[in-house]
Amino acid sequence: MSGRARLTLCSAAATLMASCALLPLVDAGTWILQAAFLLAIQSAVGAAARRVPLARPLTVAAQALITLVLLTLVFARDHALLGLIPVPETFQHFGDLFQAGTDDVGRYAIPAPLSDGIRLMMVGGVLVIGLAVDTLAVTFRNAAPAGLPLLALYSVAAGLSNGSSDWVWFLVAAAGYLMLLLAEGRERLSQWGRVFAGAPRNPGGQLGPVAPVRTGRRIGMAALGVALVVPLLPLPAIQGGLLAGAGTGVGAGNGSGGTISAVNPLVSLRDSLNVDEDRTVLTLNTNATDLSDMYLRIVSLDDFDGTTWKPSKRHIVTVPDEFPTPTGLGGDIKRASITTRISAAAGYAQDWLPMPYPPSSVKITGNWRYEPVGMTLVGDHGQDTSGKTYEVKSLDVQPTAEQLAAAPEAPLSIRKDYTQVPDSLPKVVARQAREITKGATSDYEKAVALQDYFAVTGGFEYDTDVEVGSGRDAIARFLQDKQGFCVHFSFAMAAMARTLGIPARVAVGFAPGSPQADGSVAVSLKDAHAWPELYFEGVGWTRFEPTPTRGTTPSYTVPDTPGQTTPDLPQSSESADAAPSAAPSASTSCSAKDKKLENCGAALPLDQAEQSDRGTPWYEFAGWVLLGAAALALPLLPMLWRLRRRSVRLASAQHSAAGTATGGRPGGGADGLEAAGAGSAILLDTPSQEASEATVAHVLAVWRELIDTAWDYGIEPDEALTPRRAAARIVRIGELDESVGRSVHRVASAVEQVLFAPQPRAEAGLSEDVRQVRAALRARVSWTTRVRAVVAPRSAIRAVWDLSDRWTAVKASWTSRATHLTTLLRRPPSQQSS
Repeated sequence: MSGRARLTLCSAAATLMASCALLPLVDAGTWILQAAFLLAIQSAVGAAARRVPLARPLTVAAQALITLVLLTLVFARDHALLGLIPVPETFQHFGDLFQAGTDDVGRYAIPAPLSDGIRLMMVGGVLVIGLAVDTLAVTFRNAAPAGLPLLALYSVAAGLSNGSSDWVWFLVAAAGYLMLLLAEGRERLSQWGRVFAGAPRNPGGQLGPVAPVRTGRRIGMAALGVALVVPLLPLPAIQGGLLAGAGTGVGAGNGSGGTISAVNPLVSLRDSLNVDEDRTVLTLNTNATDLSDMYLRIVSLDDFDGTTWKPSKRHIVTVPDEFPTPTGLGGDIKRASITTRISAAAGYAQDWLPMPYPPSSVKITGNWRYEPVGMTLVGDHGQDTSGKTYEVKSLDVQPTAEQLAAAPEAPLSIRKDYTQVPDSLPKVVARQAREITKGATSDYEKAVALQDYFAVTGGFEYDTDVEVGSGRDAIARFLQDKQGFCVHFSFAMAAMARTLGIPARVAVGFAPGSPQADGSVAVSLKDAHAWPELYFEGVGWTRFEPTPTRGTTPSYTVPDTPGQTTPDLPQSSESADAAPSAAPSASTSCSAKDKKLENCGAALPLDQAEQSDRGTPWYEFAGWVLLGAAALALPLLPMLWRLRRRSVRLASAQHSAAGTATGGRPGGGADGLEAAGAGSAILLDTPSQEASEATVAHVLAVWRELIDTAWDYGIEPDEALTPRRAAARIVRIGELDESVGRSVHRVASAVEQVLFAPQPRAEAGLSEDVRQVRAALRARVSWTTRVRAVVAPRSAIRAVWDLSDRWTAVKASWTSRATHLTTLLRRPPSQQSS
């Protein structure tokens, strides 16, 4: 097997080994076999393109094209021409799948089911990383930067998994990267000619392993050992990963602030509800006199995008001893202080802390943070409710219907944030809200009318066996079908309230549980619930209950006029001791099987065809990705150009190409004949030149590499000097020893030989001489100069000069053609025919 083929194989293997870190994220590992097969095809195309050989950009383009075709065949064959050729509909389908995968990542706890969206993200991500690694390590022959995409792949997996076996996957990924580096080193050594060996280990014995390979193994194993040991030391660490919710890394960890942008809390409830039998998750002991209003609120959803509701990104702080008075609560509203002691079951791990609303103070151990706007507590760096016992003091706010009806308009800051509805919301939602509340004279009457419409008069049925989905027409579809459960009812009422100018949000938590014989209250999974909260100035956020047969009707929404009859409104939901409901509430977990059958209640009803209207368009996402990639690649262009130029110059003569001559700058143009000085360029133009063009080009390219290497390390070129004097100048300024000086002069002598000798010939070993000089120059400078010589080499300015010269040549060529054409047009017809 050739060195390039071995390097290609190691590149694919390193990518696949780093991809193993993604295995714990999903409950099925079959995707990695598919990724391995597609990665093998991608690598084979690259190997074939390099063998042709194609230009490097064309090689990368060919691999990118085959990658797109493979993804189309696997994920979008029904949306492509002949099942292979991507069309606009194909990219739209990719965008839909990617958006669905993003939603699934936020919806499910780890390990998540292997949905089509997640599978596209997994397989597509591996192929993209594989293409980047192959391009850097094999196509551009620089394996060291290939560790960056491998590190990115591992970091994403490690940040999401948050598992105790991350070190195993790091070891696998690091071993793959080390294997790639050794393969590249061996392939580079093979280009130098005979591979030299180390001294015999025993007198009279055979030569030991190849010295550079043995040294590389030692360095790699040492670095790998340090990387494994350092995480075990008591050093400051950054916890939390990409997409980590409240469970990991929501703040700075020191109690001084931070932000939280967590996944929808319905997800956490849905995962907890994914059990065959109902069970008690919370046990309450409270001094409240009315248990029917003992709702346990987890968090509020106030960000409405037209598709669903989710919590906004909020600032979090240290948990205060006493919470401030709830926003909007006036002093004339009747209230009572209650104390509730809550015990969470050992298996109930919730990132948010269930509490009666509004809380006044909380006594709990562990790492918790306070979100002031929603008055919620969220676990910090892995903290959850499992097995926790805590005490909450809260207010039992008891407004009257008259106080709510007389509430003044909410402040502008509240209306601005909580009455927004997206333009994508169907007009029928606002129109039907106005019809339902026709004749109402206050926001309170409108809110009660909406509650009664959903719970009593509108003909809605509580049913979980409905076709569900998400999209801009979801609420309209629910209003038409009139079937759903608490998520549907709360989402729809809150959206309608906002269209009427009433500030609204959705609360998620538990409805009142079941009283027990010992005086406690048992809250079960079946009590998981969602309800709307509407804001009234002077009262604050106020609960309403639009879901039929679930929760309890607030007393302030029931008229107390003597003799007036009211319809039967929702009563308390079934408890853990009652017969389990045939259909779980909206927070019920959705298994992979149910999800495929579309029996999940994660969002509102929608035809599958509507899903193309969700999320960020694929072209916008692709544009941001390309912009980010360009921002990352732009600073690396000088380094990549310089690496490419060095590789071409030091290659064998038969694979080298002479550059075109340019002048007017230090050292001349690209790799032209001026490398040896202006006078020698004149001699090359004489007919006496008999050396092959390839031989001359090879020697001059090596000389140019020597000049540019010295330039990178601080020795600027002087085109006025002959090769011999230029070599002496490099030796003097670089303070090179005698052996290295001989290498410099040997290259200069070779240049003079091919320029002036009657029969020019190329000397062997010139490339090794340049590498020796580069190593000596590198050893004498500071580390900052070394870094600059690699990352921002001075000689990279030649790329700009080359482009300028080529542009000048193109303009001159077009000017000459235009002049010739003008001359032809001005000739008399008789002269043109002759």
